[in-house]
Amino acid sequence: MAEGVGKASHDGAGHRARLRQKLAISGGEALHDHELIEYLLALAIPRRDTKPLAKALLREFGGIGGLVTAEWDAIGRVPGMGDTSIAAIKIVQATMLRMLRNTVAERPVLGSWQALLDYLRVDMAWLGIERVRVLHLNSRNMLIRDETMSEGSVDEAAIYTREVIRRAMDLGSAALILVHNHPSGSVDPSRQDIDITRQIAEAGKRLGITVHDHVIIGAQGHSSMRALGLL
Repeated sequence: MAEGVGKASHDGAGHRARLRQKLAISGGEALHDHELIEYLLALAIPRRDTKPLAKALLREFGGIGGLVTAEWDAIGRVPGMGDTSIAAIKIVQATMLRMLRNTVAERPVLGSWQALLDYLRVDMAWLGIERVRVLHLNSRNMLIRDETMSEGSVDEAAIYTREVIRRAMDLGSAALILVHNHPSGSVDPSRQDIDITRQIAEAGKRLGITVHDHVIIGAQGHSSMRALGLL
C-alpha cells in the first residue's frame, strides 16, 4: 500500500488518542517501542493505520536504534514507506545528533566522555558501511572540528597517517581522537586498527600532536584502545 493511502478506522483514531494521552501524562517511557514509531508515523501519514508498518520497520532494522540511523534509501525499501514518512524518522536522528553534538562542543571532550560516546553511537553504531572520522581538539581539549576522513565497505575504510597529520596541522590541532565503526557489531580492534593507530600517534608525537584515543563504535557498544592498553 502506498504512503498515505487508506483511512484509519474510528477505533484507530481512538487508539492514537490513547497513545497521545499516555505520552502527555507519563512521557515516552509509558510507550512501547512500536508505539513510539507508530505515533511518529501517524503524524506523517495520518490517514493510515501505522501500527503494522511500525512493527515491520522495527523487525527490519532490529530496533529503534537501527531504524533511526538507517540510510534513507534502506528505509524506503520497506513497503509502505515514502519520503514523508522517511523524513519523519530521519528528523528524529537529526534532532538527537544536534542536541548531543552541542553538548560535546560546549565542554572539554575528555571531561564529557559519555556525551561523546552517546553522540558517536547515534551517528555511527548501526551504519551499514565502515566510516572513519577524526575529532580535532585544541589545547584545552575543546572540539574544533569533527571530520569524516573516509567511508568504505561493510568491513573496511581507508585511513592514512599522512592525511590525518596534514589535516591536523592545517587546523592547528593540539590533539586528536580517532573514531570508526564496525558494521559487524563487534567492537574488538583488529590488528590493522592497532597498527594504524600507533603509526598516527607516533607521527603526531613528533609534531606535538597527541592522539588521545581510538574509539570503535558498534551495535554491541564501544571499545577504547586507550582503555585496552593498546595506545
